[in-house]
Amino acid sequence: MAPRMMSSPTLQGRIVPLAEVTRSQRAQMFALMTRYYAGMRNDAFNADLDEKTWVIQLLDNATGAVRGFSTQCLIQVERSGRKMTALYSGDTIVDRACWSSNPLAQVWGRFALNLMEQFASEEFYWFLISKGFRTYRFLPVFFHEFYPRRETPTPSWAKEALDALARSKFGEAYDDATGIVRAVAGQCRLLPGVGEVTQARASNADVEFFERRNPGHARGDELCCLAPLTPENFTAAAYRTIGYAPRTQEIRH
Repeated sequence: MAPRMMSSPTLQGRIVPLAEVTRSQRAQMFALMTRYYAGMRNDAFNADLDEKTWVIQLLDNATGAVRGFSTQCLIQVERSGRKMTALYSGDTIVDRACWSSNPLAQVWGRFALNLMEQFASEEFYWFLISKGFRTYRFLPVFFHEFYPRRETPTPSWAKEALDALARSKFGEAYDDATGIVRAVAGQCRLLPGVGEVTQARASNADVEFFERRNPGHARGDELCCLAPLTPENFTAAAYRTIGYAPRTQEIRH
């Protein structure tokens, strides 16, 4: 397991097994989600959380309150007769007041590096679903290779892997023609003012691509994304964020 505690000026970040998440922290996590998502239901939130294995927690240094979190688990499927494993990131939210300085990416990155060692001999990916452009923009910062991406058609192996993972997780809600998990009536979605693509943001090529590929994001549609989890696929910016000095051969520029 990666180091358990990492800090920013206001927050401590740690990853804990689901069993260590207290009832009070569950309630704080749900309350945080309701501040940024419409259509949240406590029973659905807890049922989804119970399917996860770990939770990245961002705890207030002064009060210990949960100011952000991201749920994590592994998914294993077979593709063309081969076993494939993916780290799946579920519900993820950070209090707006902490957006500019929080250790979420650092904690996740070190956790991913630890898992890469465990699955070094297997096909290992990050499987991410994006309701909003902020989540999607994490991909070009952290990875050399990821899909879908602008100006690069998704290769057949990546499409097959995405389809296998998304069908395993979401069943008929997944539209393999578009790579979208379609929102159903009453499904949670970002509240107005949280996930809109403003004119200034739309000038970013990656944001424009996300909006074009997932035009229904405002109603809760989610774009399925995939990145190989290998040390060499992490960018130099990723290693700087993580605060880890890799071997030279692990970095591609």
